[in-house]
Amino acid sequence: MRGSDDTGRSDGDGGARSGLAAELGTELGERATLVQFSSAFCAPCRATRRVLDEVAAMVPGVTHVEIDAEARLDLVRRLGVERTPTVLVLDADGRVVRRAAGQPRKADVIAALGAAV
Repeated sequence: MRGSDDTGRSDGDGGARSGLAAELGTELGERATLVQFSSAFCAPCRATRRVLDEVAAMVPGVTHVEIDAEARLDLVRRLGVERTPTVLVLDADGRVVRRAAGQPRKADVIAALGAAV
């Protein structure tokens, strides 16, 4: 995905599917999960939500989860989120395989899912 910190690194999530799912407060997608960190007054976050919802609806087994960054500072710090929107692409085991800060394009999100599925 296009963004200021697009990497394939693991961010200390440990790959523990149930642990990260518990932290997110939801089940992970069967094939991949798009995790979006947002804040209340972030206009690009609203556009990012639409893009990720559309992609999740198009690709079977992919789930979109939105996290309020201000309410989840513990998770923001642990995962190294520095701005909103930030999108993490998790594989089926809950490992971070891609990340990007800023508003992504739909094509970039679809391409990034290739690293997860």
